[in-house]
Amino acid sequence: MPKDSTSNGVSRRQYLAATGALGAVGLAGCAGGDNGDGSGDSGGDGGSTETPISTATSDEEVTIQIAADSNFANAADEISQTLHEDGGLPDNISIEFLAGSFTTGDRRSQYQQILSAGQGRPTVMMMDNGWTIPFIARGQIANLSQVLPSSITDTVMNDYLENMVATAQGPDGDLFGIPLFADFPTIQYRKDLMREAGYSDSDFDTWATEPMTWQEFSQVVRETMEATDTQMGFTWQGSAYEGLSCCDFIEFMGSHGGSYFGEFENYFGPIGDRPVTVDQENVINAVRMMRTFIYGQDDDEALEGYADISPDAVVQYTEEPSREPFTNGNAVAHRNWPYSININGAEDAFGEDLGVMPIPYAVSQEDSPYESIGGSTSALGGWHLTLNPNANDARKQAAVQLFRALQTDEVRLRMFEIGGWTPPIADLINTERTRQLELIGRYVDTLQVAGQAALPRPVTPVWPQQSTQIATEVNAALRQEKSSSEAMADLQASLESIESQA
Repeated sequence: MPKDSTSNGVSRRQYLAATGALGAVGLAGCAGGDNGDGSGDSGGDGGSTETPISTATSDEEVTIQIAADSNFANAADEISQTLHEDGGLPDNISIEFLAGSFTTGDRRSQYQQILSAGQGRPTVMMMDNGWTIPFIARGQIANLSQVLPSSITDTVMNDYLENMVATAQGPDGDLFGIPLFADFPTIQYRKDLMREAGYSDSDFDTWATEPMTWQEFSQVVRETMEATDTQMGFTWQGSAYEGLSCCDFIEFMGSHGGSYFGEFENYFGPIGDRPVTVDQENVINAVRMMRTFIYGQDDDEALEGYADISPDAVVQYTEEPSREPFTNGNAVAHRNWPYSININGAEDAFGEDLGVMPIPYAVSQEDSPYESIGGSTSALGGWHLTLNPNANDARKQAAVQLFRALQTDEVRLRMFEIGGWTPPIADLINTERTRQLELIGRYVDTLQVAGQAALPRPVTPVWPQQSTQIATEVNAALRQEKSSSEAMADLQASLESIESQA
């Protein structure tokens, strides 16, 4: 996509409608088909010709290695069982999940090293929808439109969430990844602790679908901490990494009516011809609120009415380090992705005492300076499966069978049940069938609200550079190394510089 291409011109509501999310919860991804590493519109391998993979059945014993994360590795037996029993994966094909880093940027670097070296294993790699396109631009992953049967790729193009598919396409529309699951966050909390603080099931029922304000949330959490002598209140991800810029800060900022680039219609360009708006008061207030959560009213920038509820360590937290204190019983509430609902809602954890609510808000959409920003805001995420072009023929042939098995509805629903991995097809979410799923079915209504409140990261060719600057400056403010206004002024200058040089 050329740097001077025009904006897609859609509102946030239109974007969500395009993903099928307004009536269902299944959505994820970042809009647009840009080469997210600043590679312009070269398209990498998008124009090459690759040999179709044979679909003939084979009796040869073969193992497919899938580079994923520890959650997939820990559930390997259950996933393998549903792939074989429900998806029809031949018995001679075995699946081995490789547990890579849970931090998305670390996995990206690992894959870059593997593919640059031309290694043939792993066969399949699980890639974040926010950085699949750079691998396409560099010609490092297989063109699935050319090597897979059209029965598989047509299903993806016709049935999967449109804007998630877009994050796995080359500039000519060819498909380089199969969406595996959609992702968006909620806030989990301890009902048992909040009952001790005087809250009841009627409160929990309301909170499940009606977002509260951040101010009320902080007071509820603080009261619960004090009533139950719980060590921590609210854990989230504040480390200087992609997860802060793409997700946590998008939520804190968006729920204050703040934005990186003003109206949502500017999110995907045109680069260099869109306003940068991170030095605005609503963005600064979001940072001040985050600091107040950490340092309380002792912070020079503390916002009145907000309580001290987060440990100092949140400035170093990514997903798993932030989850562990909550799972271990040392925190009242926790912001994370659906996978952690399955961990924390298990019977050996909190069971039905786990509550889940949408992300709170500070400024309603009606009171936001931007029409499509404000109110409860949850970041969009999701992951694709991509094929290593260096794999040998036997493993590529087995991968075709894997992709076929994954397109079975029962497999998709079992994956949702096993690990909270939301199917990337809207029609499979928020149905009577999903409500009957063990554990995750209890939270479908909340997940639907989170889906309706979703906001993607503004992925363009310059996003990787901008993301780094965002995470660095926000984290500096959270560490009190800079004031909130100073950090946002510096970020304003950095983003404008990147825009002008693109």
